[in-house]
Amino acid sequence: MERILELEGLAKQYGAVQALKGVDLHAHAGEVLAICGDNGAGKSTLIKIVSGAHPSSAGSMRLFGREVRWSSPHDALASGVATIYQDLALAPRLSVWQNIFIGSEQRRRVLPGLHLLNKRAMRAEAAQYLQRLNQRIDDVDRPVADFSGGQRQAVAIARALRWQARIVIMDEPTAALGVKETAEVLALIRQLKTQGVTVLLVSHNMEDVVNVADRVVILKSGLVAAQGDTAGLSPAGLAQAIMTGQWPAAA
Repeated sequence: MERILELEGLAKQYGAVQALKGVDLHAHAGEVLAICGDNGAGKSTLIKIVSGAHPSSAGSMRLFGREVRWSSPHDALASGVATIYQDLALAPRLSVWQNIFIGSEQRRRVLPGLHLLNKRAMRAEAAQYLQRLNQRIDDVDRPVADFSGGQRQAVAIARALRWQARIVIMDEPTAALGVKETAEVLALIRQLKTQGVTVLLVSHNMEDVVNVADRVVILKSGLVAAQGDTAGLSPAGLAQAIMTGQWPAAA
């Protein structure tokens, strides 16, 4: 499988605090890679670097085999890396299509020097992105506030697809969701995988990780303590691995 993302010796220091101490990991195209660990293990710092929010202090990051160093999340997004945080960063009073196209609105020329929003095209494309995720939202003019947590995740993911994201980072996507909504979000992640999109999943929910991830990387004190495939891994086994920093021998 093609390695789409490679981190080598990635480190981050905040003053006297060494949040990451030299992380090596890789992700393949169309893979769901879970990043797990206790609080303070370095998960948030890692995704902030990969998403372009923070620069690294040392080490390298390669995307599609080319070394990259971003100065902002917009740089990462333009390179095909989108991040969906727990709060989703959606505007609840705006419509579905407005949220999907926010910051990248389409315009049409009506007169020389006069351009108007191409609302018809954006509505149609928004519906297409949602269909790619097997989401049936008939009215994309409805405000996002009208929809469930799982459907809002779909809107946030559709926005990432609008930016042609090849890697989607999802930070605690099922936190505070009910059973039905959690199942919807996990189905969305599987749908991304079938389309060749790589998902970096940060989650404290062991059952979700085991159900949807292909591999798990466990961070401990800013280092990769253990990693392995999820085949044969139980939620209890994963929880033990996070606690001990050792991959279960039976997994």
